[in-house]
Parts: sequence; C-alpha cells; structure tokens
Amino acid sequence: MPASKPNFLWSMLTMKCPRCRRGPMFNTANHWNLKKVFDMPTHCPECGQKFELEVGFWYGTGYVSYALSVALSVASFVAWYVLIGMSTKDNRFFWWLGINIGLLIVLQPWLMRLSRVIYLYFFVRYDANYKTKSPTKFDY
Repeated sequence: MPASKPNFLWSMLTMKCPRCRRGPMFNTANHWNLKKVFDMPTHCPECGQKFELEVGFWYGTGYVSYALSVALSVASFVAWYVLIGMSTKDNRFFWWLGINIGLLIVLQPWLMRLSRVIYLYFFVRYDANYKTKSPTKFDY
C-alpha cells in the first residue's frame, strides 16, 4: 500500500523538505538556539534533495521574512483593534506597538527559518516517487 501524501501546510510549518515532505530541513528542532538557527544539512536525509540550489540562494528569503513580519503585524493590529480598540485619547496604540515589537523580536528566529522553508517551497515541487527517482539539479 503506498504511503499517503503528507499535507502541504503541515509539512511547511514543521519545516520538512519540499520534495519528500518527510526529511527535516534543519539540524536542530530548537528555533531559539541562536547559534544554530540556520544549521542545515546540504541535502535532505530522506530524499537527497539539495537545499541550497545555487550560490546566494538564501538572499531571497529576506523578502519572504519581510512579508511574514508585515502579515504578523497586520494580524496583531486587527486582533488588537477588534478585542481592545484604538483611541487617540489614551495610549492604546503605543501599547499595541510595544507588544507587536516584542512579539516580532521573540518570533524572529522562527520567522527566519519559516522564510527559508517557504522560499524553497517556491522552487521545489513534491515528488511522490522520491525514493526511486533521484533529484535533478533544479527539481521544479
């Protein structure tokens, strides 16, 4: 019986390889170990997919990280506005701003890793036959 296809979103959030959706993309699971936040194997241990497709490949993750940070800020602003509200007569906006800055600082290592995963998912597709077929240089 063939193995079921892993869920796209769950594989992305658990930071699995985009080609097999089973192999881990990072050496350590701890996002907040700042010395090892970007430690990645060169290839997926499960399917052999190369993670850094070309020299300087990860520079594009800055755009993804920026978009994730903006999306998180907008979501926290909407939640704050709906739950607490905004007013010019008190300091509610500055309270939201401080909490949002703290949230972004605390979540930044996770956002940087997630941006690498999302960026690689743009270029590498899922391959159900990853066990029998070797990865190409650019598997997209």
